[in-house]
Amino acid sequence: MEKYKRIFVIVLDSLGIGAMPDSPAFGDEGVDTFGHILEKMGTLEIPNLTKLGMLNLHSAGKMKAAEKPAGRYMRLGEASNGKDTMTGHWEMMGIRTQKPFKTFTDTGFPPELIAELEKRCGKRVIGNRSASGTQIIEELGEEEINTGAMIVYTSADSVLQICGNEETFDLANLYRCCEIAREITLKDEWRVGRVIARPYVGKRKGEFKRTSNRHDYALKPTGPTALNALKDAGYDVIGVGKINDIFCGEGITQTHHSDSSVHGMEQTIAICREDFHGLCFVNLVDFDALWGHRRNVEGYGREIEKFDRNLGVLLEALREEDLLILTADHGNDPTYSGTDHTREYVPLIAYAKSMKSGGTLENEDTFAVIGATVADNFGVPMPEGTIGRSVLEKLCIE
Repeated sequence: MEKYKRIFVIVLDSLGIGAMPDSPAFGDEGVDTFGHILEKMGTLEIPNLTKLGMLNLHSAGKMKAAEKPAGRYMRLGEASNGKDTMTGHWEMMGIRTQKPFKTFTDTGFPPELIAELEKRCGKRVIGNRSASGTQIIEELGEEEINTGAMIVYTSADSVLQICGNEETFDLANLYRCCEIAREITLKDEWRVGRVIARPYVGKRKGEFKRTSNRHDYALKPTGPTALNALKDAGYDVIGVGKINDIFCGEGITQTHHSDSSVHGMEQTIAICREDFHGLCFVNLVDFDALWGHRRNVEGYGREIEKFDRNLGVLLEALREEDLLILTADHGNDPTYSGTDHTREYVPLIAYAKSMKSGGTLENEDTFAVIGATVADNFGVPMPEGTIGRSVLEKLCIE
């Protein structure tokens, strides 16, 4: 018999809690996203995270841990070979990734990849760096229109994006070029999670606007996950934020696009006030995209505070038969060198109104305990080939 009717898993994208033993192999010495933010800022207004036990799990700065934390908490290590969004989320739902996705945030794409793309598409590439999509169109849109070039750019994630003006590039040709890029980036050394067509309209700076004709060429998860198992068993699997994109729609029954992390929490609160039976899986990306990669400590800290305010609203809205799990998918220490993600442990903080007490739980060596626990709660077997064990019993002891 299921203990919880509804489970909310909220991913605070990149909120790592300290280096793993193998972090140096990923170029990450002494990293600690949450700890270093607290060290730099001293204190944060996070009464709800504090109440649930975040500071009991990982204390730093001038903050004091809760005397009687309401949540149950543990530290999770990453079993997969990577430190990116897709690898982290896929592992949560049972997939161990051995071949990491490539990111080109700091360097742009290698000359060999660009040369092959230019040759096969018949267009000169401009851009080739990490950028905001709207900004790079504003900067290079006129050059693309006037010269017939092709804007290629990346971001913090494992992604190759191609912009094309719908009038001068032609949508069919843009999609053709993206299909070529997808084929090229299947090579191990260039393996990106997604290729995205980013069409826009307008003739000059100040007029450019992206259109709704975006098309994603994503890699599907390498096997079925806990999400597939839940959907196949008839449960609701609601994705908020980037979840649908990360899983290429696999195992998702309903999706909600978020304009920001604050909006994502507002959507989650609204979903909490409705009836459903199953999982609500939420990604809040602004910690990572707006602050971590930009190495903005104060911005990251203020984003945590914004989250905490809405967390208080969500805690009030939770029902007796609900379970809330807070976690992260990797680190992105804003005090560290470069602009890339950092390989770190992540928190797992669980709370239900039915819990009579909180406290520490034994640490686990994979994010996959999350998917295994959700599946176990609903009596659904995990797909063959997945990893992770359930910790449901530890979350059900009152």
